[in-house]
Amino acid sequence: MFSSDSPSPGVPWRRSVSVLIALALVLAALAVVAPSAPARRAMSGQEIVTLWNAVAVDTVAVDAGKANVEAFYWFAIEQAAVYNAVVGITRRSELYRWNVTGPATASPSAAAAEAAHTILLNYFPASQARLDAALATSLASVPNGLAKSQGIEYGARAAARIIALRADDGAFAPVPFDKPLAPGVWRPTPPTFTPFFGTWLAELEPFLLDSPSQFRPPGPPGLKTAIYTEDFREVKRLGEADSTARTPKQTETALFFSDVGIVPLQAGLRDLIQRRGMDISGAARLLAAVDMSVADTAVATWDSKLRYGWWRPITAIQLAGTDGNPASSADPTWEPLVVTPPYPEYASGLTGTIGSSSRVLRRLTGGVDLVLTSPNAGVTRHYRSEAWISRDAVDGRVWSGIHFRTADEVGIRVGRRVADWAMDRYFRRV
Repeated sequence: MFSSDSPSPGVPWRRSVSVLIALALVLAALAVVAPSAPARRAMSGQEIVTLWNAVAVDTVAVDAGKANVEAFYWFAIEQAAVYNAVVGITRRSELYRWNVTGPATASPSAAAAEAAHTILLNYFPASQARLDAALATSLASVPNGLAKSQGIEYGARAAARIIALRADDGAFAPVPFDKPLAPGVWRPTPPTFTPFFGTWLAELEPFLLDSPSQFRPPGPPGLKTAIYTEDFREVKRLGEADSTARTPKQTETALFFSDVGIVPLQAGLRDLIQRRGMDISGAARLLAAVDMSVADTAVATWDSKLRYGWWRPITAIQLAGTDGNPASSADPTWEPLVVTPPYPEYASGLTGTIGSSSRVLRRLTGGVDLVLTSPNAGVTRHYRSEAWISRDAVDGRVWSGIHFRTADEVGIRVGRRVADWAMDRYFRRV
């Protein structure tokens, strides 16, 4: 009998040791050659486009702290450059205000990454570390060679074109708001009493429209009209901070639409692109069409805010004794559920954003299929129709206590008109 650790019968002991040593050496060599972890999968063109959208959000909203309406100006600039960089090579859609195409052999992925990096670094140099890291990650997915170098060169040219187009466009110009105080006229609101934010947007050169006033709506209802009275009573009852008339579901909707218009909207667009399996051209087109339309909607709604300077519900309710309307009653202690933003009420910028983005999605993809997550409400909603998301946005702004219903409905209409104008004239398939 042999023990389990003895050499096998008929095999010399020294030879078996030599075989085991040789086998160990082979295994050791294989361990050195074989990677310790699976190699990172190369990113697709779609993933590079959505990566840079996320990088733009982090650069603008996080690093620069511009998680407000101004963000759409920067998103539009970045997505315009990425769009031109991609479709100038793939030839899938018409270029935006440019007639220089890239080599058909160039890499659209490299072009998209370079264009986004150039744009964001130009305007946000403090984020260079973040931007350089993203560029290295995205370019690592593109094989070295002529296609990559051609793509990088063309992407830089696409970015330079957009930078040139936006030079002296009126951004951050000192535009005054000097309406004399009177019943119906906006004034800074509690708790911070911040001056009118972003007056320059009202006179900014649009990306797609002919002028900021192109879709200017008629003015808000007069203080003594039945429409104003009805709007006044509704927001006073349902928009108050501690309203007992507002249901928990209505409160959730109000909170939901208090923060989904900027960062969550971009995340929802990226999610949609991924779920639909869009290619690089489709991804670049969708993000540019939405963000540029929304940016122009902001311009259009700020035009009406500056021109009409209509007061917010908190002011209207607290000072109702001055409006000359016997059907409105004052409550000097009334406060809204959501803190009132620092600019006039009419027309609503948030519902304008929803109106334009949902209309673009319907025009591009055949409908709305948008998943949005609200940090304030702590919920995720999946909207599947333009009418549904628009209805909730209008209601939500009334129930939050910061808008009259008329301004919300007008905002939706302005946003849709901007989107239809944009889709009829830009981003068309070749």
